[in-house]
Amino acid sequence: MKNILCLLVVFFAYTTVRSQNTLTGNITSKNTKEPIPATIYIPQLEKGTVADFNGSYTIINIPDGSYNIVFSSLGFASISKKINFSNGKSVTENIEMQESAVEMEEVIVSTPFHKLQSDNVMKVERISTEDLNASGAVTLVDGIKNIAGVDIISTGTGIGKPVIRGLSSNRVLTYAQGVRLENQQFGDEHGLGINEAGVESVEVIKGPASLLYGSDALGGVLYLNPEKFALSGETHGDLSSTYFSNTLGTATNLGIKTSGKKLKFLARGTYARFSDYDTGADYRVTNTRFNEIDFKTGLQYSDKKFKSTLRYNYNRSNIGIPEEIGEQTRSKDLELPFQEIDNHILSFDNTLFFNNSSLDIKAGYLFNDRREFEEEPDVAALRLKLNTFNYDVKYHLPQLGNFETIVGLQGMLQNNKNEGEEILIPDATTTDIGILTTTHYHLEKIDFQAGIRFDSRKIKSEAARNPTDMDFIPALNTTFNSFTAALGAKLDIVENFSTRINLASGFRAPNLAELTSNGVHEGTNRYERGNTALTNEQNFQADVALEYRNEHIEFFANGFYNALNDYIFLSPTNETIDDAQVFDYLQDNASLYGGELGFHLHPHPLDWLHLESSFETVTGKLSNDDYLPLIPANSLRNTFRVELNDGKIRKSSSAFITLENTFDQKNVSNFETRTGGYSLLSAGIESSFKLQKVLFKIGLNGTNLTDKKYIAHLSRLKPDGIFNIGRSINVNLKLEI
Repeated sequence: MKNILCLLVVFFAYTTVRSQNTLTGNITSKNTKEPIPATIYIPQLEKGTVADFNGSYTIINIPDGSYNIVFSSLGFASISKKINFSNGKSVTENIEMQESAVEMEEVIVSTPFHKLQSDNVMKVERISTEDLNASGAVTLVDGIKNIAGVDIISTGTGIGKPVIRGLSSNRVLTYAQGVRLENQQFGDEHGLGINEAGVESVEVIKGPASLLYGSDALGGVLYLNPEKFALSGETHGDLSSTYFSNTLGTATNLGIKTSGKKLKFLARGTYARFSDYDTGADYRVTNTRFNEIDFKTGLQYSDKKFKSTLRYNYNRSNIGIPEEIGEQTRSKDLELPFQEIDNHILSFDNTLFFNNSSLDIKAGYLFNDRREFEEEPDVAALRLKLNTFNYDVKYHLPQLGNFETIVGLQGMLQNNKNEGEEILIPDATTTDIGILTTTHYHLEKIDFQAGIRFDSRKIKSEAARNPTDMDFIPALNTTFNSFTAALGAKLDIVENFSTRINLASGFRAPNLAELTSNGVHEGTNRYERGNTALTNEQNFQADVALEYRNEHIEFFANGFYNALNDYIFLSPTNETIDDAQVFDYLQDNASLYGGELGFHLHPHPLDWLHLESSFETVTGKLSNDDYLPLIPANSLRNTFRVELNDGKIRKSSSAFITLENTFDQKNVSNFETRTGGYSLLSAGIESSFKLQKVLFKIGLNGTNLTDKKYIAHLSRLKPDGIFNIGRSINVNLKLEI
């Protein structure tokens, strides 16, 4: 018996060793043949390593299957190679990397096949939160307006909503921790409720993404990639703090992460507090102060056949609601009226690996508790509780020749409940379900991607208020259905020159506010009247992107035309109720068109020098040639940046100066006013030093350095003639272990 047990132990140990695939190799420079300590990462497994100073690397315990392996290093073009692993074999992959002007590429997560941007059929913008912070951004959403084609609708410094090529609110879907974010985003004065700490990068899909994400992705997607776990066998901690002179604000966060061979853990806590912002015109904007507490944690377990990740995020935001310029103070204590918002996000992401295929199963639970205090600090006049459960199941079929195919099922169950005296939208239940399939076909010089999807959304709401009252909201029970499709191609025309052509349809079902509103919306100072006869918004967009890149220069030109049928918009009437002007929700066909143009110069032999420039424009019109509201003004952004070589103690240093020119916005809707142009100057410098195992980073940057007095066209404080934020000098300190 003892001998049998010994044989069994030896057998299982032998089969386990055989099933553990290994990847090894060396990484060198193509030009100099010198070794490169590059990062090697397998996105689908969230597994990787860093090559040593000799360029050698090894990754063990790789499950059977085909995976994209990404090789990346600062100053070199990233390389993605698909490698097949099976039967416990050891694969050797030696890589030669080419110097490049393009920033180190990462794998795009928001599109289904997880490829480098240079290999992706869809054009997706990506920026790291580290870069956002270095630019002087106060909040996450404040930073994304640095991306060409992206802007924000702002209420002071504490509230911002993303605008992608002229579309916003429920037309832009936000994803966090791999699940769709639901937090009553129908309101102009409702922010994201996500802190940038613990968010590694932001990806932006500029155009219809309904094929991948369903309703509310008609205008695009803001995809927030969470912080990665530490590499196996490593433990890291960091502490950082930033001071913002304009708002006298501070933001401090502390994080720790540790990883074994199979189990990984991370946690991060953040606290931020700001006073009213200074316009540079001898006044602060009363009640634009806000504070925020944010906590994120995650746990991941991976084995030869599966990977499971559990993440949780709690965010408490207390945000003042500005009404008029009042008492001038630097106090950070809240005063009436203000919002208090709790946001909970729990996500569970699982991947099962088979020999030639995989199954992704994601589930998310979100709870948003929004309270508005108007007359008493302890009694909420408005309280909305939103519970959302969503799921996303995708099966990656075995690769058939050059075809990669995914089939999927997505859905959402959502419940909205009122617990305050005021009612903006009624108690309601929303149920979504969607099925999709998408495929990618790869050839040497051209890649194709196509897909089709069907969605159904059912909205059932309860009656609100007394039937005899003027502001009575009747019950609603309705269903919206839609087919969407997408077709795209990426063609490498000649060496270093490529083009992308994407054709996509999208849809958006009307939201509760548009269907059922009947009352004063205090946050916008207007009486909003819904329309139960509203139908789906349906659009078709054509995108063309041209790109040239070599090791010293990158040039891009993107153009789009978006035909949007049954566009829903608020239109002012001549009525007044409760001293507020009445706005009705109407529908009409609309079109938006424009694009982005830019280049990045990294001349040889001045490898430390970068010159970047981008221009963006968008125009939106109704079918009667009236201009759409909330369309960003044209802008031109120029940046001069230097990055110095690493030293023994000083690991890196960089500096930048940026001039952003925003032009006059004369193309305005009937109830908007024109906005004058302005130029904003910003600059910054950052260095990092390593003493034994401690990395110390210090950064100094300034925004609106000339203290320009200006009003942004998308500022919700514009009707009152209130200026945007003036000069701010910001200091950041960070310790990493």
